[in-house]
Amino acid sequence: MPLIRRHPENAPAPRREIFGWAMFDFANQAYTLLIITVIFGDLFTRVIVGDAPDYRLGNLLWSVALAVSYAMVIVAAPFAGAIMDATASRKRFLAASWVLTIITTALLYFVEPGLVFFGMALIIASNFGYAIGESFIASFLPDLGPPEKLGWISGLGWGLGYIGGLVATAFALGLLGEVSAENFERIRWVGPFAAAFFLVSALPTFLFLKERGTRRRMARNVQLGLGWKRVKASLVTLGERRDLRALFVSIFFVMAGIYIIIAFTFIYGAQVIQWDEPTRVLMFVVTQITAVIGAVGFGFLQDRAGPVRIYRITLVLWALAVLAIFATPTIAQWLSVLLGRPVEAQMVFLGVGILAGLCLGSAQSAGRALVALMVPAREAGRWFGFWGLASKAAAIFGLLGIGLLQVWLGLENAILFCLFLFLAGLLASIPIRLADRRRTEPV
Repeated sequence: MPLIRRHPENAPAPRREIFGWAMFDFANQAYTLLIITVIFGDLFTRVIVGDAPDYRLGNLLWSVALAVSYAMVIVAAPFAGAIMDATASRKRFLAASWVLTIITTALLYFVEPGLVFFGMALIIASNFGYAIGESFIASFLPDLGPPEKLGWISGLGWGLGYIGGLVATAFALGLLGEVSAENFERIRWVGPFAAAFFLVSALPTFLFLKERGTRRRMARNVQLGLGWKRVKASLVTLGERRDLRALFVSIFFVMAGIYIIIAFTFIYGAQVIQWDEPTRVLMFVVTQITAVIGAVGFGFLQDRAGPVRIYRITLVLWALAVLAIFATPTIAQWLSVLLGRPVEAQMVFLGVGILAGLCLGSAQSAGRALVALMVPAREAGRWFGFWGLASKAAAIFGLLGIGLLQVWLGLENAILFCLFLFLAGLLASIPIRLADRRRTEPV
């Protein structure tokens, strides 16, 4: 039987606390978009490494750096989550990850063409801080409202996050310009800009978000021992609960595909679609706006149509989006014949971006909300540590997989790997069962 999770007050947290929690999503999207997706990833592969014409070495090294950082999260997140639960210290762990991300992101300014391993080291450190912080902030979700509100609250966070990413990247693109060797002296400021945005925008989180539970002080070795004990207990629980185990397996495959999309969409656009600068900027705007709509809209539907059903629908949409990405040149040719005039592949790619954007926010929000609904609030730290483990193990699998496949097949063909991942996630979700909002019968 699914484990019943009850909110202690059966009511949402104060609005300003929900706002403070969601503002961390607003703040950290500046890192995701400016560093991983839109600017620095492209800068690293094409300028810092610069192995033209196909950039296969740059793509591979970028995948390796991200994979190493996620491997570090896999080791640390479950232990940190267990310790946070035992000592009521979630905000302290969150603050530590925040500071680490800010400092190492700002230092990316000093990465110049040829300093490949220095750049990789900073990406490993900054992405570790960002990625483990995702688990820490997610662990507060079960305390923010009753079960029937968690889908909407999670969607609000993701939606506000994409608005934050839109604001940060719009300013960055306007101030810094295009990614190119000629514009390097301006574009190198992307690291300090992202760090400053994260620093300022996350302040409401630490002002308004409450630490629940009784603070306990214990020696470091006792914390580590307790963390290991609780991790082992969680593994036993996963062995007994098929539904929760299936959810984490599904999240593994889904997040593997999403991390590839996040890390390689703009690289794909530059290398395969060969878009121009205005189209790159427009793609960013389109995906951010549709991601907001997807996160908030599907979060609303999740609380009404059933979270498991909505989660599966997002995976079907993801599979269609990947097929459309792969077929973009062919679709452009078909449209050219149908309309009797040339249709550029980059314009079709923009249309695909609408579907991908809707999927991007909704799938992540739905998965996070499902974890919150299936675990006890008092154990949220450790279970969101496992959520982080599944997500970051997925990132390693996905990014190394696409990195190696694109060396063999080229990036255009390797993108179909994502289709396999989303379909695998859909199949893995079959055993998931969740009690309804009254917790009386499975749905």
